[in-house]
Amino acid sequence: MFSLIVLTFNSRAYIKDCLDSILTQRCKDFEVIVVDNGSKDGTTAFIRTNYPGVILVKNKENLGAAKARNQGIEIARGEWLLAMDCDVRLEENFVGRLVEAAKHISSEVGMIQPKILYPDKLRIFSAGIFISPLKRFYDIGRGKSDSGRFNSPGYVFGACSAAALYRRRMLDDIKDVWGYFDERLFFLLEDADLSWRAQEAGWKAWFYPHLACYHYGNSSRTSKKLRQYLCWKNRYTILNKHKLSKLKLFIISICYDIPRAIFLFFTNPYYTDGLKK
Repeated sequence: MFSLIVLTFNSRAYIKDCLDSILTQRCKDFEVIVVDNGSKDGTTAFIRTNYPGVILVKNKENLGAAKARNQGIEIARGEWLLAMDCDVRLEENFVGRLVEAAKHISSEVGMIQPKILYPDKLRIFSAGIFISPLKRFYDIGRGKSDSGRFNSPGYVFGACSAAALYRRRMLDDIKDVWGYFDERLFFLLEDADLSWRAQEAGWKAWFYPHLACYHYGNSSRTSKKLRQYLCWKNRYTILNKHKLSKLKLFIISICYDIPRAIFLFFTNPYYTDGLKK
């Protein structure tokens, strides 16, 4: 069995397309878990009325993407778990292809990354996560044309949790005191941290372009400034938990983090507010 875990937060405008794309799949050997982070727009009532077969977890407040995904993982029964954002639509027969991919994938692969496209079906949203020498995380191919260069399967650093398949055995292996996804990160980069921990534990991520889905992006309508600040804050947490030497951290700080901190100090009110706390 597969488990599909969908996160919602004031997602009434997106959830119908998302769940319809799941429940109309030809392959039916899966369960659907929706974890709602305190929606106030009628999302949960709509799901209860129109999708009674869906397992619904309703939080009273927004606990963050990392915590919500962990809640879904805890109750999921599948050997493989597909994490999905609410504004993702699966391509026809996505689950069937997923089943076949999981059957033949190497035992060292703990993550499968589908090709995530923008809704126009012409541009890449993510073909996996890349980590730079300065330990910055990027979505591979973001905004680029869906050309032939993104049609070849292969290993990547990690999987973008907008739509990512995780092996249950891997998740149990890398879970730490902060959860499967690090709940301190709340939102943004939690998938990069999980991918990094998986790499350190000997697991690999595989990009499989024959699986395609479509993602709007930023359905939570989080402002650019707040996203900048959360990325900065979460990056600091991640760098301090992974196996980097003091010399490497110093070089990274001089080349990127200190200049970035100065820039945010003068341009981002969330950053300056955070310094006062």
